Amino acid sequence: MSENNSPDTADFGFRSVPRAQKATMVREVFDSVAGKYDIMNDLMSLGIHRLWKHEFISALDPRPHYKLLDLASGTGDITFGWLAKGGGPVVASDINAAMLAVGAERAAKKGVLTDIEYLEADAENLPLENGRFDRVSMAFGLRNCTNKDRVIAEAFRVLKPGGRFFVLEFSALKIAGLQGLYDKWSFDVLPKIGGFVAKDSASYQYLAESIRMFPPQEKLKEMFEQAGFSRVTYRNLSGGIAAIHSGWRL
Repeated sequence: MSENNSPDTADFGFRSVPRAQKATMVREVFDSVAGKYDIMNDLMSLGIHRLWKHEFISALDPRPHYKLLDLASGTGDITFGWLAKGGGPVVASDINAAMLAVGAERAAKKGVLTDIEYLEADAENLPLENGRFDRVSMAFGLRNCTNKDRVIAEAFRVLKPGGRFFVLEFSALKIAGLQGLYDKWSFDVLPKIGGFVAKDSASYQYLAESIRMFPPQEKLKEMFEQAGFSRVTYRNLSGGIAAIHSGWRL
């Protein structure tokens, strides 16, 4: 996790790259995989990501009068789930235009033509006013950001007092006996699946590596607290393969 320690470099998987180049490199990864992103998520997680996202959306507590900022909204799973459960208007934001385009196409096919505003923006520097949202969500996006502390600070800034930030992200496995199997799946199997299905094994090698470089549960909790969030908690999913973190702006 050297990206937060060096002013000049950032982690790109297991490699250190010039900090200024990481966002472009991540964008190229998701440009490459956008068209196969949803089917790859099913294959990568054996479909379990759908259960994780269901838990995440329930934790968001959608209500008609709540406004949601869905960071790293990608192909729209959290946005659609929020609206389906009765949540209010959503700003679906992503740094990657190709991912937003897939999300907008899915929305049109679902007939979801209102209550979504699309925003192509960097989560580290949001062109949004202070105190606008009741909820900010980020599912499987924070680990791809160059300056994670800045993203968390931006979420705090755009939340209303009494608002809450939720992050669903891969985390540190807490079942020691499964670590070897998990590593084999991540580094041997996933890149091969990516090469076969998405014709891009390198991007899925990066994604597997990025999971290992992401701050573990307690460290991410501290990062929330340092940004000013109160009552910060997390809940492990599937033995810590993923976790939901949340914090209140009070």
